[in-house]
Amino acid sequence: MSIRGGVSMAIERARSIGCTAMQMFVKNNMQWFARPLRPEEIRAFLNHVQRGELSSIFGHANYLINLAATNPQFHANSIRALSEELVRADQLELPFLVLHPGAHLGAGEEAALEKIVNSIDEVLRKIPHVKTKIALETTAGQGSCLGYRFEHLAYITANVRELQRLVVCLDTAHLFAAGYDIGSETSARKTLREFDRVIGRDRLVAIHLNDSKTARGSRVDRHEHIGKGRIGLDAFRFIMRDRRFRKIPKVLETPKGKELREDVINLKTLRTLAGKQCRSSNAEINPNA
Repeated sequence: MSIRGGVSMAIERARSIGCTAMQMFVKNNMQWFARPLRPEEIRAFLNHVQRGELSSIFGHANYLINLAATNPQFHANSIRALSEELVRADQLELPFLVLHPGAHLGAGEEAALEKIVNSIDEVLRKIPHVKTKIALETTAGQGSCLGYRFEHLAYITANVRELQRLVVCLDTAHLFAAGYDIGSETSARKTLREFDRVIGRDRLVAIHLNDSKTARGSRVDRHEHIGKGRIGLDAFRFIMRDRRFRKIPKVLETPKGKELREDVINLKTLRTLAGKQCRSSNAEINPNA
């Protein structure tokens, strides 16, 4: 949800279409730095009358951050930006901040993974009292992006000094584009077993539910509306109904307009797949209006 107009506005936008979980940026997602949150902004968010209606609120780091950056200034900016965003997320009492691991930019995967580990150690060392965790996200592997194999995330979590401050977020579109087969319930179960074996389901804290415009194994990151892409509905039905995911917050990162009508339709699709009746809200009475 957009934080345009203030961080607390994200809560109002989410509840206006009946969301029960929400992901948000903690600042402009395409700028390195921002002024600190004012005390009144923090209070408005924490004390918002509708905040308790959301069972889960978590953050997403800005897209400029690259912990494997080869350019010294870019890397320094990434360290500072992630540190500051974790502080902001902690002020808003968000349990974790989703982060793309990084891109090696020609340096090679092995060297980049080591740099990411060292970078995370440096960030967490700077902010010892921050409770917000880093949630490493699976990626599509576009360009030189790391995180498209479970083994990448496993290497990072196995080598950081403060493992307890790292968790994982799965993205269905990214998994599919990276080459994992989740097109049927059988294949999705097999992929989950591999995730369990390599990383461990106890590290999973969130799922991004996105269909994919691109084919399996394309390594191209293009999100699509649920049921309108290449993944098919079986994967989403499995995720929405399997008891192991029941308490894992799930959010959409599908294309949307200002009035959020696309989100309303996607939410209705997912809740139908879950076998639930749609929660009533003005927006959901007539999702095609």
